[in-house]
Order: sequence, then C-alpha cells, then structure tokens
Amino acid sequence: MIRVLLVDDQPLIRSGFRALLDLEDDIEVVAEAANGQEGLELARKHLPDIALIDIQMPVLDGIETTRRIAADPALTAVHVVILTNYGLDEYVFDALRAGAAGFLVKDIVPEDFLHAVRVAARGDALLAPSITRKLINRYVTQPPPTSTGTGLEELTGREREAVALVAQGLSNGEIADRMVISPLTAKTHINRAMTKLHARDRAQLVVLAYESGLVVPRSS
Repeated sequence: MIRVLLVDDQPLIRSGFRALLDLEDDIEVVAEAANGQEGLELARKHLPDIALIDIQMPVLDGIETTRRIAADPALTAVHVVILTNYGLDEYVFDALRAGAAGFLVKDIVPEDFLHAVRVAARGDALLAPSITRKLINRYVTQPPPTSTGTGLEELTGREREAVALVAQGLSNGEIADRMVISPLTAKTHINRAMTKLHARDRAQLVVLAYESGLVVPRSS
C-alpha cells in the first residue's frame, strides 16, 4: 500500500487529487494539510511514502517544506513530489536541490498522475515532460558554472558511467543493457554513487551530473 500525504492550500485541489487516489486499491491518503507547516507535522506523524506538496502556500512554502523533510533523518523514506500550476525554471531547480524526487504540473491527466505517484513510490526520479524540457533547455542555453568539490572524483569509472546514464533519463534496466551488466549491478552502482555524492535520490543525481559537467546536453 502506497501511503500519500496531500499538502495544498486549495481545498478543491486536495479533494480532486484525493478522489483520484481513493479509487486505487494500492494507494491510501493518510492525511491532508493546508500549508507546509501542517504538512511537515503530519509527515512526522504518519511517515507517508509520498508527500504531494504544492509549491506556493502560506506559512511555509513547498520548497522550504521539502528542504525540512529532506533534512530530517526520521523522514528519509518520504519521497516529495512538488505540485505547481507553472513550470518555472527557478522553482524546478530550487525544489530539486531542496530534495524533491519529482515535479508535476497540476493539469496532468489522471492516468499520468496515478502513474507518477507509483513511480515516485519506487524511489525513481519524476519530472513532467514539460518540466524536463525546461530543465535541459536551461543547461543548453546557459552552461552550468564550473564548481569544485562535487564528489565525482570519489566515483569509480563505472559509477560515473551509471550516473551519466541516469542523467539521460534511462531506467535501471536500460542502464544495465547499455553497460552490459545485470540490473542489480546497475542499481548497486547508482546506489553507491548516491551515497558518495550525498544525493537523496535520482533527481539530485541528474542535477549533479549537469552542474558538474559530467553530462553536457546537446542543443537541437
């Protein structure tokens, strides 16, 4: 059973998402909150698998709520998916750096929304296609600043290769095929890289790969 916490200051939005989720046999909404502070308290109380959090809310916004969840050792198993009406670049980067596992626009179709919840519950990075395009375009048009101490020097060659493939959007199975290894070995490379780079999830690996220059996007 996938346990979900809904955090949004608009009751109608929460009701709509809850109505969709309550129809699924493998998903349970354990609590609702109208602002980030309430959401943080309920996350600590219920320990959900997924926290669906609006990005703009009173008291405590979605990015700061995400940052506090990511910083709390008791909430390491909580995967945050940010919800927004917009696909603004600054929000994407801030949310991912804060520790969000995914980012969805609210006009997503129901089928894709339900799929997104299940993907995030597995621990996979999740970005809506429109958000992914903005993320990549940011790096195509504005190369990331050079930085030192990214931690990439601690990775083995195979771990670096696996991280680069994660940044290209490949699944564990696809990475295994590309590297000619088993899916379990691919997962091991990725998990070790996450540990060495102090990345909360695959979404942060993607950001690190681009910001460090390990992956350089090709302009169309």
